[in-house]
Amino acid sequence: MSSSALPRSALVWWPAPAKLNLCLHVTGRRADGYHELQTVFQIIELLDELAFELAPPGIIERCDDAHAKPGALTQIPAVDDLCVRAARALEAAVLARSGRQPAGVRVRIRKRIPMGGGLGGGSSDAAATLLVLNKAWACGFTVDELAAIGLTLGADVPVFLRGASALGEGVGERLIPLELPEKWFLVIHPGVSVPTAAVFQAPELTRNSPILTIPALLSSGGRNDCEPVVRQRYPEVAEAIDWLARFAPARLTGTGSCLFASFNSAAAAERVAARVPDRWRAWVVRGVSRSPLIARLQDWASS
Repeated sequence: MSSSALPRSALVWWPAPAKLNLCLHVTGRRADGYHELQTVFQIIELLDELAFELAPPGIIERCDDAHAKPGALTQIPAVDDLCVRAARALEAAVLARSGRQPAGVRVRIRKRIPMGGGLGGGSSDAAATLLVLNKAWACGFTVDELAAIGLTLGADVPVFLRGASALGEGVGERLIPLELPEKWFLVIHPGVSVPTAAVFQAPELTRNSPILTIPALLSSGGRNDCEPVVRQRYPEVAEAIDWLARFAPARLTGTGSCLFASFNSAAAAERVAARVPDRWRAWVVRGVSRSPLIARLQDWASS
């Protein structure tokens, strides 16, 4: 597929879904400072959207979209944006393998997934960039090769590249696809951003959780070892978890500030969502086994 496959006249918006960590066990700490984890990733239908415009070779930049939430990206300089970094990493991989310079790109983002919330928005945006440009630039990289590139950008990038709910081990890059029961989730953002590094550096973090078999992990439901650290350091998060726990079992996702509860129907989740205090943001979303981005890419490849 050539670079002309990217539309020039009209923007095509690609979905970049969020994830929940249904559980997150910290099972050890490696010599390089990274942590060994055991987690269950659930893809959810809370989406960022990205559009890609071809540019002359060597030009890779982010253009803030007028439809994005005001100020959504101002915290991150464009040069540090994970989408820009992903495009540059893919460009470098193409140059290293073939010696050719791919086309440039301008990336537009409609940002809906909150940053610092533990929902993996930045990693999902980076994965979408790698997947779309791999096709548009005719790179020919396999998903495994893209996952190796993505892992240099963030531990959650590989799960979005593979596009399926999964058990994650290692730093989250060793993935086993899982068929999870269909659930609806109420996700709440209590208005604060939690930096991942600070949580993993916390001396009080549990780092010796036992590794469980998949049946044992799924039957027990697990827990989030990072939750006590975040609760102690961010009272806004603790308040929101305690509020949601009045209606259903509530849990932190990842190392961020967002929390969630699962329900068997959208209606049940909406009933609780209607009671969420106005000072918090809330979404009712469906959990899916397959990323909508993967389906879109397959449709594009067959068209």
